[in-house]
Amino acid sequence: MANIIRLHSLDDPALDVYARLTEAQIRNRLEPEKGVFIAESPKVIRLALDAGFEPVSFLMEQKHVEGDAKDLLARCPDAPVYTGERALLKALTGYELTRGVLAAVKRKPLPAFDAVIRDAKRVAVLDGIVDASNLGAIVRSAAALNIDAVLFSPTCCDPLNRRAVRVSMGTIFQIPWTFLPALAEGGTDLLHRHGFSAAAMALVDDSLSMDDPRLKACERLAVVLGTEGDGLSKETIAACDFAVKIPMAHGVDSLNVAAASAVAFWELRR
Repeated sequence: MANIIRLHSLDDPALDVYARLTEAQIRNRLEPEKGVFIAESPKVIRLALDAGFEPVSFLMEQKHVEGDAKDLLARCPDAPVYTGERALLKALTGYELTRGVLAAVKRKPLPAFDAVIRDAKRVAVLDGIVDASNLGAIVRSAAALNIDAVLFSPTCCDPLNRRAVRVSMGTIFQIPWTFLPALAEGGTDLLHRHGFSAAAMALVDDSLSMDDPRLKACERLAVVLGTEGDGLSKETIAACDFAVKIPMAHGVDSLNVAAASAVAFWELRR
Protein backbone atom coordinates (compact mmCIF):
# COMPACT_ATOMS: atom_id res chain seq x y z
CA MET A 1 0.00 0.00 0.00
CA ALA A 2 1.29 3.47 -0.89
CA ASN A 3 2.86 5.59 1.85
CA ILE A 4 0.66 8.70 1.58
CA ILE A 5 1.87 11.87 3.34
CA ARG A 6 -0.69 14.66 3.24
CA LEU A 7 0.86 18.12 3.18
CA HIS A 8 -0.39 20.96 5.30
CA SER A 9 2.87 22.90 5.20
CA LEU A 10 5.68 23.33 2.69
CA ASP A 11 8.49 23.16 5.26
CA ASP A 12 9.31 19.46 4.96
CA PRO A 13 12.96 19.13 3.74
CA ALA A 14 11.90 16.14 1.64
CA LEU A 15 10.18 18.62 -0.68
CA ASP A 16 13.42 20.51 -1.39
CA VAL A 17 14.20 18.32 -4.37
CA TYR A 18 11.03 19.48 -6.14
CA ALA A 19 11.48 23.22 -5.80
CA ARG A 20 14.24 24.50 -3.52
CA LEU A 21 17.27 22.75 -4.98
CA THR A 22 18.85 23.64 -8.32
CA GLU A 23 19.30 21.17 -11.18
CA ALA A 24 23.02 21.07 -10.35
CA GLN A 25 22.30 20.25 -6.71
CA ILE A 26 19.93 17.38 -7.42
CA ARG A 27 22.30 16.00 -10.05
CA ASN A 28 25.05 15.87 -7.40
CA ARG A 29 28.17 15.73 -9.58
CA LEU A 30 30.41 15.14 -6.55
CA GLU A 31 28.47 12.04 -5.50
CA PRO A 32 26.62 10.90 -8.66
CA GLU A 33 25.38 7.76 -6.94
CA LYS A 34 23.20 10.06 -4.81
CA GLY A 35 21.93 12.11 -7.74
CA VAL A 36 18.28 12.27 -8.77
CA PHE A 37 16.22 13.83 -11.53
CA ILE A 38 12.61 14.98 -11.74
CA ALA A 39 10.15 13.22 -14.03
CA GLU A 40 6.83 14.90 -14.78
CA SER A 41 3.48 13.36 -15.76
CA PRO A 42 2.29 9.78 -15.34
CA LYS A 43 3.30 8.79 -18.88
CA VAL A 44 6.90 9.94 -18.47
CA ILE A 45 7.19 8.38 -15.01
CA ARG A 46 5.86 5.04 -16.34
CA LEU A 47 8.55 5.02 -19.03
CA ALA A 48 11.21 5.70 -16.41
CA LEU A 49 9.96 2.81 -14.29
CA ASP A 50 9.81 0.56 -17.35
CA ALA A 51 13.48 1.39 -17.97
CA GLY A 52 14.41 0.24 -14.47
CA PHE A 53 14.68 3.60 -12.70
CA GLU A 54 13.72 3.74 -9.04
CA PRO A 55 11.64 6.59 -7.59
CA VAL A 56 12.72 8.28 -4.36
CA SER A 57 9.34 9.94 -3.81
CA PHE A 58 6.27 11.29 -5.54
CA LEU A 59 4.55 14.67 -5.37
CA MET A 60 1.02 14.93 -6.69
CA GLU A 61 -2.37 16.46 -6.34
CA GLN A 62 -4.57 14.53 -3.98
CA LYS A 63 -7.02 13.50 -6.68
CA HIS A 64 -4.34 11.58 -8.58
CA VAL A 65 -3.65 9.11 -5.76
CA GLU A 66 -6.70 7.11 -6.81
CA GLY A 67 -6.68 8.53 -10.34
CA ASP A 68 -3.96 8.87 -12.98
CA ALA A 69 -1.16 7.77 -10.63
CA LYS A 70 -2.86 4.75 -9.07
CA ASP A 71 -0.89 2.23 -11.14
CA LEU A 72 2.39 4.02 -10.44
CA LEU A 73 1.87 3.86 -6.70
CA ALA A 74 0.98 0.17 -6.93
CA ARG A 75 4.35 -0.43 -8.61
CA CYS A 76 6.25 1.57 -5.96
CA PRO A 77 4.61 0.85 -2.60
CA ASP A 78 7.65 1.90 -0.56
CA ALA A 79 8.17 5.35 -2.07
CA PRO A 80 6.65 8.19 0.01
CA VAL A 81 3.86 10.06 -1.76
CA TYR A 82 3.52 13.73 -0.85
CA THR A 83 0.11 15.02 -1.72
CA GLY A 84 -2.02 18.10 -1.29
CA GLU A 85 -4.43 20.42 -3.00
CA ARG A 86 -3.46 22.20 -6.20
CA ALA A 87 -3.11 25.63 -4.59
CA LEU A 88 -0.68 24.33 -1.97
CA LEU A 89 1.48 22.51 -4.51
CA LYS A 90 1.53 25.55 -6.80
CA ALA A 91 2.82 27.60 -3.88
CA LEU A 92 5.69 25.10 -3.58
CA THR A 93 6.64 24.73 -7.24
CA GLY A 94 5.59 28.15 -8.50
CA TYR A 95 3.52 26.74 -11.36
CA GLU A 96 0.77 24.27 -12.10
CA LEU A 97 2.09 20.71 -11.99
CA THR A 98 2.34 18.93 -15.33
CA ARG A 99 -0.59 16.51 -15.27
CA GLY A 100 -0.51 16.87 -11.50
CA VAL A 101 2.23 14.28 -10.83
CA LEU A 102 6.00 14.56 -10.24
CA ALA A 103 8.55 11.95 -9.18
CA ALA A 104 12.07 12.34 -7.85
CA VAL A 105 13.96 9.44 -9.43
CA LYS A 106 17.37 7.96 -8.67
CA ARG A 107 19.95 8.27 -11.43
CA LYS A 108 21.66 5.14 -12.72
CA PRO A 109 25.33 4.81 -13.66
CA LEU A 110 26.01 5.82 -17.26
CA PRO A 111 26.28 2.83 -19.59
CA ALA A 112 29.65 2.18 -21.22
CA PHE A 113 30.19 3.64 -24.68
CA ASP A 114 30.86 0.21 -26.20
CA ALA A 115 27.58 -1.15 -24.85
CA VAL A 116 25.55 1.77 -26.21
CA ILE A 117 26.89 1.56 -29.79
CA ARG A 118 27.53 -2.19 -30.01
CA ASP A 119 24.60 -2.93 -32.34
CA ALA A 120 23.98 0.60 -33.59
CA LYS A 121 24.05 1.55 -37.26
CA ARG A 122 22.80 5.14 -37.05
CA VAL A 123 23.63 7.35 -34.06
CA ALA A 124 23.11 11.02 -33.27
CA VAL A 125 25.97 13.01 -31.76
CA LEU A 126 24.93 16.20 -29.96
CA ASP A 127 27.77 18.68 -29.62
CA GLY A 128 27.22 21.55 -27.20
CA ILE A 129 23.41 21.52 -27.24
CA VAL A 130 22.69 23.66 -24.17
CA ASP A 131 18.98 24.39 -24.52
CA ALA A 132 17.09 21.67 -22.64
CA SER A 133 14.01 21.98 -24.86
CA ASN A 134 16.07 21.48 -28.01
CA LEU A 135 17.89 18.54 -26.49
CA GLY A 136 14.63 16.89 -25.46
CA ALA A 137 13.10 17.45 -28.89
CA ILE A 138 16.15 15.96 -30.64
CA VAL A 139 16.02 12.88 -28.43
CA ARG A 140 12.32 12.44 -29.19
CA SER A 141 12.98 12.67 -32.94
CA ALA A 142 15.89 10.25 -32.66
CA ALA A 143 13.77 7.68 -30.85
CA ALA A 144 10.91 8.04 -33.33
CA LEU A 145 12.97 8.05 -36.55
CA ASN A 146 15.11 4.93 -36.25
CA ILE A 147 18.23 6.38 -34.65
CA ASP A 148 19.81 3.60 -32.61
CA ALA A 149 21.57 5.67 -29.94
CA VAL A 150 22.34 9.24 -28.90
CA LEU A 151 25.79 10.43 -27.81
CA PHE A 152 26.27 13.70 -25.95
CA SER A 153 29.40 15.84 -25.84
CA PRO A 154 30.60 17.02 -22.41
CA THR A 155 29.32 20.53 -23.23
CA CYS A 156 25.69 19.48 -23.68
CA CYS A 157 23.15 20.21 -20.98
CA ASP A 158 22.16 17.33 -18.73
CA PRO A 159 20.02 14.83 -20.70
CA LEU A 160 18.04 14.21 -17.50
CA ASN A 161 17.38 17.90 -16.95
CA ARG A 162 13.77 18.35 -15.85
CA ARG A 163 12.73 20.22 -19.01
CA ALA A 164 14.71 17.93 -21.32
CA VAL A 165 12.99 14.85 -19.90
CA ARG A 166 9.58 16.50 -20.22
CA VAL A 167 10.10 17.67 -23.82
CA SER A 168 11.46 14.26 -24.81
CA MET A 169 8.16 12.82 -23.52
CA GLY A 170 10.16 10.13 -21.74
CA THR A 171 11.90 8.86 -24.88
CA ILE A 172 15.22 9.55 -23.11
CA PHE A 173 14.38 6.32 -21.24
CA GLN A 174 13.69 4.39 -24.44
CA ILE A 175 16.80 5.07 -26.55
CA PRO A 176 20.35 4.10 -25.52
CA TRP A 177 22.58 7.08 -24.70
CA THR A 178 25.81 8.08 -23.06
CA PHE A 179 28.55 10.71 -23.29
CA LEU A 180 31.31 10.97 -25.91
CA PRO A 181 34.51 13.05 -25.79
CA ALA A 182 34.46 16.21 -27.91
CA LEU A 183 34.87 15.15 -31.55
CA ALA A 184 37.89 17.37 -32.09
CA GLU A 185 39.50 15.93 -28.95
CA GLY A 186 39.30 12.23 -29.62
CA GLY A 187 35.59 11.64 -30.12
CA THR A 188 35.89 11.12 -33.87
CA ASP A 189 38.78 8.70 -33.40
CA LEU A 190 36.61 6.71 -31.01
CA LEU A 191 33.79 6.60 -33.55
CA HIS A 192 36.20 5.55 -36.31
CA ARG A 193 37.56 2.70 -34.19
CA HIS A 194 34.02 1.37 -34.01
CA GLY A 195 33.50 1.65 -37.76
CA PHE A 196 31.44 4.85 -37.84
CA SER A 197 31.68 7.64 -40.37
CA ALA A 198 30.80 11.07 -39.01
CA ALA A 199 28.53 13.45 -40.92
CA ALA A 200 28.60 17.04 -39.59
CA MET A 201 25.44 19.07 -40.11
CA ALA A 202 27.10 22.30 -41.25
CA LEU A 203 26.60 25.21 -43.65
CA VAL A 204 29.92 24.99 -45.47
CA ASP A 205 30.76 25.14 -49.16
CA ASP A 206 31.62 21.45 -49.56
CA SER A 207 28.55 20.11 -47.75
CA LEU A 208 26.95 17.08 -49.35
CA SER A 209 23.30 16.80 -50.22
CA MET A 210 21.26 14.80 -47.75
CA ASP A 211 20.57 12.17 -50.42
CA ASP A 212 24.21 11.78 -51.48
CA PRO A 213 24.92 8.07 -52.09
CA ARG A 214 28.16 8.32 -50.08
CA LEU A 215 26.07 8.86 -46.98
CA LYS A 216 23.59 6.14 -47.79
CA ALA A 217 26.48 3.73 -48.37
CA CYS A 218 27.85 4.13 -44.84
CA GLU A 219 27.32 0.94 -42.89
CA ARG A 220 27.59 2.87 -39.61
CA LEU A 221 26.92 6.61 -39.58
CA ALA A 222 27.01 9.28 -36.86
CA VAL A 223 24.95 12.43 -37.53
CA VAL A 224 26.60 15.34 -35.70
CA LEU A 225 24.52 18.36 -34.62
CA GLY A 226 26.00 21.54 -33.15
CA THR A 227 25.10 24.20 -30.66
CA GLU A 228 22.06 26.42 -31.22
CA GLY A 229 23.97 29.65 -31.79
CA ASP A 230 27.14 29.03 -33.79
CA GLY A 231 26.68 25.43 -34.87
CA LEU A 232 29.69 23.14 -35.04
CA SER A 233 33.18 24.56 -34.68
CA LYS A 234 35.60 24.50 -37.62
CA GLU A 235 37.70 21.98 -35.71
CA THR A 236 34.74 19.65 -35.20
CA ILE A 237 33.69 19.89 -38.85
CA ALA A 238 37.26 19.13 -39.93
CA ALA A 239 37.31 16.09 -37.65
CA CYS A 240 34.25 14.63 -39.40
CA ASP A 241 34.25 12.64 -42.63
CA PHE A 242 31.49 14.62 -44.34
CA ALA A 243 29.63 17.87 -43.96
CA VAL A 244 25.92 17.71 -44.76
CA LYS A 245 23.27 20.38 -45.12
CA ILE A 246 19.54 20.56 -45.77
CA PRO A 247 18.65 22.60 -48.90
CA MET A 248 16.73 25.74 -47.93
CA ALA A 249 14.15 27.77 -49.89
CA HIS A 250 12.92 31.39 -49.83
CA GLY A 251 16.25 32.75 -48.65
CA VAL A 252 16.07 30.95 -45.29
CA ASP A 253 19.59 30.04 -44.17
CA SER A 254 18.90 27.28 -41.67
CA LEU A 255 16.47 25.49 -39.37
CA ASN A 256 16.33 25.32 -35.59
CA VAL A 257 18.59 22.45 -34.56
CA ALA A 258 15.67 20.38 -33.25
CA ALA A 259 13.77 20.72 -36.54
CA ALA A 260 16.94 20.03 -38.53
CA SER A 261 17.55 16.87 -36.54
CA ALA A 262 14.15 15.43 -37.48
CA VAL A 263 14.76 16.10 -41.19
CA ALA A 264 18.25 14.60 -41.01
CA PHE A 265 17.19 11.51 -39.09
CA TRP A 266 14.39 10.83 -41.55
CA GLU A 267 16.57 11.33 -44.61
CA LEU A 268 19.63 9.43 -43.33
CA ARG A 269 17.80 6.43 -41.92
CA ARG A 270 18.77 3.04 -43.26
